[in-house]
Amino acid sequence: MRKVSTILPNGNIVNALFGVASLFTLHVMSMWIRFVLVLALLILAELQSFYCIKYFADSFVGSIRNSILAIYIFLSAFCWGAILLSRFFHSYIKIGFGKNFIIAFIIGLFIGKILIFVVMLIDDSRRIVLHFVSLFGGKTAVGSSKLANVSRSKFLIQSGIILAGLSIGAFIYGVQNRYRYWVNRIKLRVDNLPDNFRGLKIVQISDVHMGSFDDPSAVEKGIERILNLNPDIVFFTGDLVNNTADEVSEIYKKIFAKIKAPMGVYSVLGNHDYGDYVSWDSEEEKKRNLEKLKGIHAELGWKLLINEHVVLSKDGQKLAIVGVENWGAKAHFPKYGDLKKAFGGLGEDASCFKILLSHDPSHWDEQVVSGYKDISLTFSGHTHGMQFGVDNKIFKFSPVQFIYNRWAGLYSVGSQFLYVNRGFGFLAYPGRVGIMPEITFLELV
Repeated sequence: MRKVSTILPNGNIVNALFGVASLFTLHVMSMWIRFVLVLALLILAELQSFYCIKYFADSFVGSIRNSILAIYIFLSAFCWGAILLSRFFHSYIKIGFGKNFIIAFIIGLFIGKILIFVVMLIDDSRRIVLHFVSLFGGKTAVGSSKLANVSRSKFLIQSGIILAGLSIGAFIYGVQNRYRYWVNRIKLRVDNLPDNFRGLKIVQISDVHMGSFDDPSAVEKGIERILNLNPDIVFFTGDLVNNTADEVSEIYKKIFAKIKAPMGVYSVLGNHDYGDYVSWDSEEEKKRNLEKLKGIHAELGWKLLINEHVVLSKDGQKLAIVGVENWGAKAHFPKYGDLKKAFGGLGEDASCFKILLSHDPSHWDEQVVSGYKDISLTFSGHTHGMQFGVDNKIFKFSPVQFIYNRWAGLYSVGSQFLYVNRGFGFLAYPGRVGIMPEITFLELV
């Protein structure tokens, strides 16, 4: 019987929280060092949060004060209990509103506590500075200074509590955004594109994570939006499932098999597709799972590119679609991709226009830009935009940018372009806050 790992990402509460909190630590550290640092951060955040709530409750008297503290302690204990026990029951609870609400509340509460910790850290730093200033600057107007100090501390404590409340509300509200598909339309000028391929309409989706879906009709509406765009070609850039091929049910097969395009649908594998986050009974069982997943791509009518390429020809002019297995620059992500192998056999077509499909955007900076300057356009996914942040024409921010320099949208270096899709599905947190699920519509003009 196979078991899902609780240390690596798989969609449960532990990994949702660990994934978010680990952004506040150094990503290059080993897994266990990061785990200890994250745990220490959460404990400190817990202590600071309790202090703030107690300070707030002390402004009331009697039963109201006691009720505030009791409710807070109960909710905190419930969340810690859910985290500690989720490894035992998360796979057996049916996906639905109740489970989604609980996960959203827990993530929102803990991020809220981290925000309180950050605010209180600011207050503590301010107190330390004032202390040293008072040591060297005399004791003039000590009384008024103390009053101002208390007032500022009270303001920061209240601000931290408000931020925590907003965090909980935002993550609960974001659950309804998990199927709110956003079509991002881009017109891209690429100077070396063959004339016969100008006007090429490309749709890209990525990171479906089919095991997280709980509403086939909502997913089908997303597929209909893709079809209504009438693309010439469709790219899928990895992570069809969370962990195993069994997540692809017959109903979702029928829905995704509707994706068609005159020039074909091309796909690659993502880090979650290999079953690396599952404790298998044997290596053979893991291999069978991967072969089954590859077969599902074929059943959907998608051409899965495994370190290989396909050359498309239009009135004598050619374009190569190159697809590699997952290759991540970050220490704990696999490096299965092989660009040299993928280019093998191009022969006389080696000088044609090239589009690369590579799941992890860090691959572009590490290998593509430096060693394969003839790859004009790369499509990636993987980051999901962290599924929360701010994403508009004026300002774009997500905590994931502390890990990935290229995390959402269009990037360029010289004449090479990278597009990072924000993900069609969702993982761990069953929602989206500010970063909507994306269907990319890119037209080469």
